[in-house]
Amino acid sequence: MAKLRYRLTSWKLIPRSLNGSALRRAAGGFLPIQARCASECEPGLRHSLARRACIRSCLRKSPSSARLTSVETPLTYCFGAHMSIAGGLHLAAERAGELGCDCVQIFTKNNNQWNCKPITSAEATQFRETVAKLKLQSAIAHTSYLINLASPDDLLWRKSIDALVVEWQRAEQLELSGLVLHPGAHMTSTPEEGIARIIEAVRKAVNVTQPKMCRLLLENTAGQGSALGWQFDQLGKLLRGIDLPSHVGTCFDTCHAFAAGYDFRTASGLKSMLKTFDEQVGLQHLYAIHINDSKKGCGSRVDRHEHIGHGEIGEQGLTLFLKAKHIKSLPMFLETEKGIDEASGQEWDAINLSALRKLVGRQEQ
Repeated sequence: MAKLRYRLTSWKLIPRSLNGSALRRAAGGFLPIQARCASECEPGLRHSLARRACIRSCLRKSPSSARLTSVETPLTYCFGAHMSIAGGLHLAAERAGELGCDCVQIFTKNNNQWNCKPITSAEATQFRETVAKLKLQSAIAHTSYLINLASPDDLLWRKSIDALVVEWQRAEQLELSGLVLHPGAHMTSTPEEGIARIIEAVRKAVNVTQPKMCRLLLENTAGQGSALGWQFDQLGKLLRGIDLPSHVGTCFDTCHAFAAGYDFRTASGLKSMLKTFDEQVGLQHLYAIHINDSKKGCGSRVDRHEHIGHGEIGEQGLTLFLKAKHIKSLPMFLETEKGIDEASGQEWDAINLSALRKLVGRQEQ
């Protein structure tokens, strides 16, 4: 059998010789990387979209008759938004599809309550099938804001661990690729004590959950109050202390980084920030982006998201960030305010998605 060269397009393997309409027709006929990962990847790599290590692992295990000799990042950006699960988990995916999203983030439960009803097998299947039907390239969740793994209060700390386990198990049931978590706030204790509490808590949660496909993603914060994770060094200490890279990574929020004092609105500023992140955290541990503008200035340590291009980061700063080689292959999720723009009559999510695509020169779908 002839040995074909392949390229990665929309997470499918396509013969490199194809292009144009032939390429588009062929896209439906090859096994998606995501499906291949579900059965063949090493533990912790399953469904880790946009990661070259995961893709290489899959390609090595491909039949020798189809020699897959090159690995490339997606040909298009992957933009999406956080969507409401009101009425059913699958409706979040449908809402994302209606807006033209490439990926989606959800809460798996009411984020303002500790308790939740179990997800039924039928609900999980319907969600997974909807994601697949709409060809959403990545689906992740955000944990409840009630969880505080850095709390010095033993009762709240244990309750937070239990809540994280439940949410992680739900994410596994839905076959999500990531679960985003704010590390926690140390409250009346010290940052060092808070970091130690988080490390212990996450390791306990991993031991109970035994995740197979969903990676916990620690998110950088704005540094409001006693929140930890606003300095990259703190995230690095957490990852090194937890020391479970197959189960724990990071999510980067642009608004939070800017509010925390990382000014990436110039090429030199962006280079410096990414260098610092790589040295203190490791870009190889970055799996998702929260792409938001900021209402407040750099170093304000105030977490207030703004619509794309309407805030203090602005179009230039966001364009530089979006086009950074370590960033552009990752799934990016909007967390901007919902609603209708009175001037245009359009939904703000649609406006923000359009703005992102214009910033990177991508045509509307």
